[in-house]
Amino acid sequence: MEGLKRAAKKALETATGISPGLLENIRSRQRMLAILLHLFIAVMVFTLAFLFLLTGVPVIRENLIPPASKPVSDSSLVSGKAYTQKINSLRKEVTTIERRFDAMTPGQNYLIINTTDNRFYLYRHRTLVREGFCSSGSYIHLKSHDEREWIFRTPRGMFRVLGKATYPVWRKPDWAFIEEGIPVPPPDHHSRFEYGALGDYALSIGDGYLIHGTLYKRSLGMPVTHGCVRLNDDDLKAVFNALSVGSKVYIY
Repeated sequence: MEGLKRAAKKALETATGISPGLLENIRSRQRMLAILLHLFIAVMVFTLAFLFLLTGVPVIRENLIPPASKPVSDSSLVSGKAYTQKINSLRKEVTTIERRFDAMTPGQNYLIINTTDNRFYLYRHRTLVREGFCSSGSYIHLKSHDEREWIFRTPRGMFRVLGKATYPVWRKPDWAFIEEGIPVPPPDHHSRFEYGALGDYALSIGDGYLIHGTLYKRSLGMPVTHGCVRLNDDDLKAVFNALSVGSKVYIY
């Protein structure tokens, strides 16, 4: 068998004048050229596709997609009777709303408390003059051993300033002691009176709710109070000086 192979290679070499080694070399080069040709074709296809996306698509889009129509102004519509009646009706509605707003909005100074964002807005003659962070009720539910319970929320609605005080003294209610886990003292016990906890100023809006200062200024902007509204020192002073007894306070 091996002799037959050698004889066949000898006969091929004699017939073509090409040695088997040279023939194998030629075939290897042909395979390499075929691979290079395929690579070249692939690069060309990729390049053409990229150029088409870069230049061809915008051209096709401009030709196939119609431009946005521009609004047409028709003077006949503006001068029409129905149009005039509608405009007059809208103007009357706006005037009515403005009058209602003016009637509901006090001309004097007033304060708005936003308990959702915990921000306040101080107005003087319907012009915003100061705004900033405040703190409102935490909505914590406290229950005592004798079945009394409290929910620490800030009331919402329209209120009036019922009283003003400088350097107020906090008379601690029962829940303050229950919250601390200590026995509740008699109503007039000295431990109920705490100085400095409310800041330099306090404004009463009824039912024990106050607008006052705080020792915990880092908590401003968060719902952390027992129902009162807390302000920092500078904002509290500005509100105290701007509002009088009878001034309106809107809380929502």
